[in-house]
Amino acid sequence: MVNLILMNHLLLVLTVVAASLALSAMQGKPWKRFLNLDGKKPPGYTHVVTSPPGRMVFISGQGGNDASGKMPEDFASQAKNTFENIGRCLKLADARFEDIVKINYYVTDMANTAELRRIRAGYLNMENPPAATLVQAGLGKGLLLEVEAVAIVAEGK
Repeated sequence: MVNLILMNHLLLVLTVVAASLALSAMQGKPWKRFLNLDGKKPPGYTHVVTSPPGRMVFISGQGGNDASGKMPEDFASQAKNTFENIGRCLKLADARFEDIVKINYYVTDMANTAELRRIRAGYLNMENPPAATLVQAGLGKGLLLEVEAVAIVAEGK
């Protein structure tokens, strides 16, 4: 099972690199392209984000604890803390929220989706949002949300 997961991740990386190489050959094109099936933009995410070569940043799942390690009980506070934690991870890697091309959300209750969308709008570019997945999952004790992300930083940045 682990080998299958590793192979899937390797395939994803190779696909991103191949797409990036093809795009870099097209001069004058934007750094990242946001594409949607049938040209119809879905609410809050993009079907496909392409990017030329750059430095890839993989952020492990971040939870809702604050900087002191305390876990609030309410979803809104956990969501805000989660995005703040992602921001700290991005800064550590010399990246920004605008560099995120894929983001995965794991929630314990889908009823919190509207609140998640409201809070993430303060962090992500919602005009051209990253590709995204939202999954209901069982998380650790007291954790209501976990978010992982992939960012690509332009070469030379």
